[in-house]
Amino acid sequence: MHKDLITLKQITAPILDDIKIFQSEFEEALRSEVRLINTITKYIVKNKGKHIRPILTILSSRICGEPTGNSYRAAAMVELLHVATLVHDDVVDEASKRRGFPSINQVWKNKVAVLMGDFILSKALSNMIGIKDFEALELISSTAEKLSAGEILQLEKNITKSMTEPIYYEVIKQKTASLISASCELGAITTSKTREDRKAMAIYGESLGMAFQIQDDLFDMLGKESDTGKKSGGDVKRNLRTLPLIHAFSQLGKSDTKQLKKLIKLKKKSKQTMKEIQGFIEVGEGFTYAKSRLQHFSEQALDAIAKYPESSIKQSMIDLLAFNATRVK
Repeated sequence: MHKDLITLKQITAPILDDIKIFQSEFEEALRSEVRLINTITKYIVKNKGKHIRPILTILSSRICGEPTGNSYRAAAMVELLHVATLVHDDVVDEASKRRGFPSINQVWKNKVAVLMGDFILSKALSNMIGIKDFEALELISSTAEKLSAGEILQLEKNITKSMTEPIYYEVIKQKTASLISASCELGAITTSKTREDRKAMAIYGESLGMAFQIQDDLFDMLGKESDTGKKSGGDVKRNLRTLPLIHAFSQLGKSDTKQLKKLIKLKKKSKQTMKEIQGFIEVGEGFTYAKSRLQHFSEQALDAIAKYPESSIKQSMIDLLAFNATRVK
């Protein structure tokens, strides 16, 4: 995997026309007769994210064949599902920012944010039914279940302080990788439908999803708010144990472990406290280990698409792995 800095603009160059069709499907799906909904929708569209999941649906449909109307509908549906989960997550996490802008719950308060998340979720379901493909419907419904189950499993294990590395992988597999995997598999389902293509896309997506979440967890501790658009150390402040911290605990001696636990238990964590926590994680090689696992899952994703002939689409899927490994937000 080459280490040159790759931009999303380069990655999406071969599918620009496809993205325009997706964007139209996405915005049409969000339209409503309720003025407040349309106001919030405009805010969401204006402060849009990277659209990684629909991009993956389109790339996967192109590497497996030719996109169909269902490919674009599926791309819009996965983005709707993703946005709905983000809106709800920000309420649960009491987040004040999303992508560098005030979160919906910060601008319109929790009640409106929850209802807006529900509205977007209902739109995702409507879009899903419009696909009229049983295999796609089965995949999407099981993925929606995994998204919620992953979040609840993470909360449960952090409350009981029983988070381990294997459980961490199960959590991120469900709460993040499942939707990225489904995004890719839907590309295959809406084009070729062959079992081999479905399996390859699912593995590629799941592996990328695992690497993507590990990168996000590294950002949470090491990233700057000016880059990530979110306050740093949010997971630690909410007492969530992610891979860098889990590994550090397994490597530190008794004295350091005791001190680190004391720091994590503090209700209010100052910048100095966060620096001290980072210091212990560095001593326990938590960041180094997390980066090595990110590399492992990236290579797993590369192997999944190795059989496909060289093309600009395949290169974009390769570049997306490098983009994730080097992105700053």
